Amino acid sequence: MRTPSGRLARTALLAVAVISLIGAPARADGEAKLLAPSGTLRVGIYPGSPTSMVTDAAGKPHGLAYDLGGALAKRLGVGIDYVRFQRVADIVTAIHDGQVDFTVTNATPARANEVSFTQPVLAIELGFLVPASSPIGKIEDIDKPGVKIGVTKGSTSERTLPTKFKNATIVPAESVKVAIAMFGSSEIDLYATNKPTLFEMSDQMPGAKILDGNWGAEHMAIAIPKGREDALPLLNRFVTEEQSSGELDTIQQQAGLRGATRATRQ
Repeated sequence: MRTPSGRLARTALLAVAVISLIGAPARADGEAKLLAPSGTLRVGIYPGSPTSMVTDAAGKPHGLAYDLGGALAKRLGVGIDYVRFQRVADIVTAIHDGQVDFTVTNATPARANEVSFTQPVLAIELGFLVPASSPIGKIEDIDKPGVKIGVTKGSTSERTLPTKFKNATIVPAESVKVAIAMFGSSEIDLYATNKPTLFEMSDQMPGAKILDGNWGAEHMAIAIPKGREDALPLLNRFVTEEQSSGELDTIQQQAGLRGATRATRQ
C-alpha cells in the first residue's frame, strides 16, 4: 500500500528532475546570450601567430584563439564570426568597446583594466629572434648603443623592454609581417615577442635563430568584455576541460605552436 509520505517523496523527486531538465538549458541559453549577445560569437584574431591564427600548407586556419573560439561557439550553440585585426592591441581595444566577444591573449595587469580574463590557458616564453649572420649571439649582447630591437606596436614588449634595455633602441612595427620586411631593410637588428610567433617568423627567414633563454613569460588566457564576469565560471570550466581532455594539445600541434609550457594558476 502506498503511503502519503511515499507519494510526497516521489512527487518531490519528480519536481527536482523537471526543474533540472528545464534549468540546465535555461542556464546554457543565458550564458550564450551573455557571451554572444548578437547570437554569434565574434572572435578577434590576427594573422601570423599560432597563439591567434596561422594557416597550414593547405590553407586551413589554425590557432589558439581561432580554435578555442570555434570550440566555445559549438558548446554555446551559436554561430561564429572571425574578426581580423593587424595586431593584438587592436583586438583588446575592440573587446573593451564591445565590438568583439572573445580572444586569447597575454593576461597582463594593464589589459586586465580593459577586459576580463579567465584562468591561464597556457604559458609562453618570451624571446628574441636574430637574422642569419647576426653578430648578436646571446641576450647579453643586446643592450648596446646602435642595436635596434623590433617590437609589435602596442604590445607588451613595447611597454616592457625599455625598462630592461637602457642602451638599445626599441623600434615599433605595425605587424609581424611588416617586421620581417624591416629586417631586410636593416631597420631592426632583432625582434622581441613570444616564442611561438618567433618560430613562425624564423620559418620565413632562412638562417634566422631564436636566442637561448628568455626575458619573461606570457600567461595566455581568454579575454572577454567587462560586465560579462558572470560567464567566467563557465569559461574556466571550459579551459580546464580543454586542458585535461588533450584538446588543447591537439590545437597546439595543429597550429605548430612551439615554446609553450603548462599553465599554472596565478
